[in-house]
Amino acid sequence: MDEVGVRRPPAALLELARAALLEDVGRGDVTSRVTVGEEAWARARFVAREELIVSGMEAARAVFFEAGEEVGFTVFVREGNLAPAGSVLAEAEGPARPILAAERVALNLVMRLSGIATFTSRYVEAVTGTGAVITDTRKTTPGLRLLEKAAVRAGGGTNHRAGLDDGVLIKDNHLALAGGVTVAVRRARANAPHLLKVEVEVESLGMLEEAISAGADAVLLDNMTPDEVREAVALARRSRPDLLVEVSGGVNLRTVRAYAEAGPDLISVGALTHSAPAADVSLEVEPC
Repeated sequence: MDEVGVRRPPAALLELARAALLEDVGRGDVTSRVTVGEEAWARARFVAREELIVSGMEAARAVFFEAGEEVGFTVFVREGNLAPAGSVLAEAEGPARPILAAERVALNLVMRLSGIATFTSRYVEAVTGTGAVITDTRKTTPGLRLLEKAAVRAGGGTNHRAGLDDGVLIKDNHLALAGGVTVAVRRARANAPHLLKVEVEVESLGMLEEAISAGADAVLLDNMTPDEVREAVALARRSRPDLLVEVSGGVNLRTVRAYAEAGPDLISVGALTHSAPAADVSLEVEPC
């Protein structure tokens, strides 16, 4: 269990909470103001209605704190832990009006982030024993990337680039504008900071051979079948045993095992963040 009481959340979470509350509450929670007394006190419990991997508790804490600094928040199931159906995940207690103003925003975040964590855990479980690592992409909700990537980690996955400033990944549009794999990779190796690896997206064995010859540090095999991936991995291992091989495109829970068994190092899955179903969590409020 987390500590009971009020703890100031990090500034970044408070900024996010402030923006979300402004969107939802606007000039004030009219319904609560006209129906609930100013002196009323309440307790709100997050309850899992299905088995899930928990994520988003600190974001929820920030929302309640931003709505009313006197609202206490206690976490019962920590980030990344499995919660059986019926589990009480966390509890907020304090003045009723701030709790009512914050409840929807906080619940939306917990449902969204726990959904991502739970969905990610299914992919991670599906590739167990293969050596392949499940990673995310930049297909995240604008403004929520850091939280959604934290949810991926909570589910047992890993993070790809946090943003465009985080690494060199030469994709099809870069190749079209640069003039092909060789020139793009050579320019990147000449101009990128020396600590950044250079990865290039390839769609065929010919492009893979070109990327290897040009000196890429990593390749992303895009929209290949598992059989094509197996052939590409074999080529990469013969030519450059140290080459990092990533797979993306066409990956879902039905196909991910076959891709993993083809031998890549990484499997990036955009669906982890753009298509994860929300976790079924309720927020039960009572007077106290």
